[in-house]
Amino acid sequence: MSDLDLSARNIVVTGAGAGIGRAIVLRLSQLGARVALLGRRRTLLDEVAGQAKNETRVLSVDVRDRTAQEEAFSEVAKSWGPLHAVVANAGVGGPNGPGPDDRWDEVIRTNLDGTYFSLRAFQQHWAPGPEERHAVVISSCLGRFGVPGYSAYCASKAGLLGLVRSLALEWAAQRVLVNAVCPGWVDTEMARSGMQDIANITGKPFEEAKGRALKQVPLQRMSEPDEIAGIVAFLLSPDARSFTGQAFDPNGGSWMG
Repeated sequence: MSDLDLSARNIVVTGAGAGIGRAIVLRLSQLGARVALLGRRRTLLDEVAGQAKNETRVLSVDVRDRTAQEEAFSEVAKSWGPLHAVVANAGVGGPNGPGPDDRWDEVIRTNLDGTYFSLRAFQQHWAPGPEERHAVVISSCLGRFGVPGYSAYCASKAGLLGLVRSLALEWAAQRVLVNAVCPGWVDTEMARSGMQDIANITGKPFEEAKGRALKQVPLQRMSEPDEIAGIVAFLLSPDARSFTGQAFDPNGGSWMG
């Protein structure tokens, strides 16, 4: 168990009902933080909150709705006081392409716009300092390189890196640190769905598609959600005071910068 102590920290996590978001909530709660869980699927959020080790709030919010996010962050701040951190994790994956069923708007609106709305809502309620406050954005290794058929996802995740760098400079004088995490394949429902898309496109069985995907990863393994949660916890700790505008790459070596 880490000796990191996040007691008396009020933290909002978006996309908190499953996968990486769930792992982040449980890790931060285990470290003493009070965590507000935001997401669309109330049942999943309630399940995660029931497993948390500390006080939680659950708010059913579509991150694409800027007003709803502002109201949710305001409600958390009224209940607990000013906010010390936000982890902007909410996002959707999957392919897109030309034609009437192109998912460009859905993906960009959720991944890029939704994250921007989260960060601006946090800005309205962050704690006064002088201690550092934190914003952590969950991007993707596909924000580092492109793959065919995923133009919306790649563009949205690359856009998050530009957003992080810009706000890191904008907020530096207030000692608010802004960083990104760019996971590769993580063993989540979203990742398995992505591998199933590959299987469907190639006409191969799921396990064969998974094997082909992991051949592109030097370590030949998927990360676990709790590994990503550990990086987020580090970024919220005093040991990370010198990091802002940075992107961390837990991707098994699939991208080396």
